[in-house]
Amino acid sequence: MTTLSYAVRDSHTMLRRNLRHMIRYPSMTVMVAGMPVIFLLLFVFVFGGTLGAGLGGGRAEYLTYVVPGILMMTIGGMATGTSVSVAMDMTEGIVARFRTMAIARVSVLTGHVLGSVVQTFIALAIVFGVAFAVGFRPGAGPGDWLAVAGVLAMVTFAFTWLAVALGMVAKTVEEASNTPLPLSLLPFLGSGFVPTDTMPAGLRQFAEYQPYTPIMETIRACLAGAPAGQHLVASVAWCAAIALGGYLWARRRYNTL
Repeated sequence: MTTLSYAVRDSHTMLRRNLRHMIRYPSMTVMVAGMPVIFLLLFVFVFGGTLGAGLGGGRAEYLTYVVPGILMMTIGGMATGTSVSVAMDMTEGIVARFRTMAIARVSVLTGHVLGSVVQTFIALAIVFGVAFAVGFRPGAGPGDWLAVAGVLAMVTFAFTWLAVALGMVAKTVEEASNTPLPLSLLPFLGSGFVPTDTMPAGLRQFAEYQPYTPIMETIRACLAGAPAGQHLVASVAWCAAIALGGYLWARRRYNTL
């Protein structure tokens, strides 16, 4: 077998390990999906009438607007779970044991990443299901839905690598649960819940140039069946930079253990 074949085989083994953990402890997926669902219901049914009026519509229009922000919250929350999972492996010594075994070194990291991507998409499906249950009816066609899935996969992959790196550098599990917290909060400081042009000047500039805003605008455009334009270009650039930075950081940390 070639080196690549060994890496693929060992990555598959590590993926199965992480999927078994996910099945054994489904509460993590439910908890991560539960908080965005609560925010979705809160903003739509408590604030949706007023905020929707500001968008020139009502509660239904605000539901359509807010879903991309809720999706980003879900991805951010799952990144926290990934960071905690990696930190647990690091502090409990299992990674040190893996390093003594005849397995591809990269498989330990890719197993966490692939497992987290699967878990995140389950949580995203739950969020979409609740959104549809309360009246979410986007105008996207089949091709637009494929584009939405591709963007969500790209974002999940990028932030998962960052979460793996944060979990590896954390000294404790508690630290690993806190450091990725901004990933869940940044949608509030972007276009996730209100348009950026309604914000004060300083906050508006931050909101427009942080990574979440072009990603949410890309998803919003795809769900509406409209072209994403420059927002898609910015989203790809941000995700590529975050994924590469997270991967290099995680690999360097793993190789220096």
